[in-house]
Amino acid sequence: MFENLSKGLNNLIRKLVTGTSVDKAAVEDILKDLRKTLIESDVNLSLVENLVKDIRKKTLDEKVPQGLTLREHVIKVIYDEMVKLLGEKFEPLKMEKKPSTILMVGLLGSGKTTTTAKLAKYLQKQEKKIGIVCADVYRPASLEQLQQLGQQVNVPVYGEKGEKDPIKIINNGLKEFSKKDVVIVDTAGRYKQEEQLMKEMKQISEFLKPDETILVIDGTIGQAAKTQAEAFHKASPIGSIIITKLDGTSKGGGSLSACAVTGAKVKFIGTGEYLDDFEAYNPERFVSRMLGLGDLQTLLEKAKEAEIKPEKVEKIVEGKFTLQDFMEQIEGLQKMGPMSKILQMVPGMGMMKIPDEKLSTQEEKMKHYKHIIQSMTKDEKENPDIITQSRIKRIAKGSARTEAEVRELLNQYHHLKKLMRTLGGSAGLQRGSLAKLAKQFGLNF
Repeated sequence: MFENLSKGLNNLIRKLVTGTSVDKAAVEDILKDLRKTLIESDVNLSLVENLVKDIRKKTLDEKVPQGLTLREHVIKVIYDEMVKLLGEKFEPLKMEKKPSTILMVGLLGSGKTTTTAKLAKYLQKQEKKIGIVCADVYRPASLEQLQQLGQQVNVPVYGEKGEKDPIKIINNGLKEFSKKDVVIVDTAGRYKQEEQLMKEMKQISEFLKPDETILVIDGTIGQAAKTQAEAFHKASPIGSIIITKLDGTSKGGGSLSACAVTGAKVKFIGTGEYLDDFEAYNPERFVSRMLGLGDLQTLLEKAKEAEIKPEKVEKIVEGKFTLQDFMEQIEGLQKMGPMSKILQMVPGMGMMKIPDEKLSTQEEKMKHYKHIIQSMTKDEKENPDIITQSRIKRIAKGSARTEAEVRELLNQYHHLKKLMRTLGGSAGLQRGSLAKLAKQFGLNF
């Protein structure tokens, strides 16, 4: 997700962290790289120039706050300005009445129908009872597609095959789902130049009077998101935006910043093709991850969803885990998503240069590690230092893996513990610097 932007920002922070000194020349060099990174991520040029100007002024012309070094102050200013550029504050959905109603709108091909199911699943996790109404009366098989997705997330879908009046369908759907907490209405995809469809969408909005109207935007369109948001806002005041397909585009920075300019709030982002690849958009946490500063709050939330106890995650982060802990959490960690996404949330790990192919190989190896650990005795799991060559031979035979794989697991385990202890929450900064920065950011690391 935001691969170019994330890598570029990570490199900037790594430069600041590992540089021997930070002076005016170093700051100008960082700003030059930041400008290039943002432009390559399709952020509007005038927005980039204003951002660079503001960072230069606050880092070089203003006094460094007491208790911070210039190095730390520069990181904080970059963080603050990037948050401002990409949306500032997190805002939850407005769901004040029962049932609350959400109107989903968007262009054809934006991923709106799949996003409707993703949103339903997300709200289910908050113990909400959800109903979906299919008001798309134009696209063939739209009802069937939504019903299939509804079955996957265990959410009922209401529709009327052959009915051409979307308002009639919505009215009947609201009666059907009167006891639900939230009713999500999926409408037909539009082209902004299709006057009749835009008129119909306005009529739907006036009839439904939704708590939230959500515009679904394809993240691959970059800066063009601004034009879409403005066109839809005229037909139906947009309360929220969901940006999809951010896993495979270099234009994510453009789409996010373009939406922020309109004043509409991006409240969710789609980060992949699966129904779980969906998250609430919190600019503060999001920018923190991209800068390599981590996001323990989201990590713990994902761990809770995967039924991993927070104290177990904290033990891993602190480098105090045993092989027994590791075995118990392998399946849960896999439920949390790809290793690359998990590591982004661990403070400091985002700055580590770990090749993608190495992460992919490691994920495959983790599937075998559980079998190896299960073949160990309780003492071996709790204290791997007692594992001798004869024990390795026995463990390999019992797990149907090679002795080399057993040794590799033990080496990985010791290396990871050492790495986490070395980081110690400092991400390569002077000890305690990250915690101090976190307080300045208002983040709970």
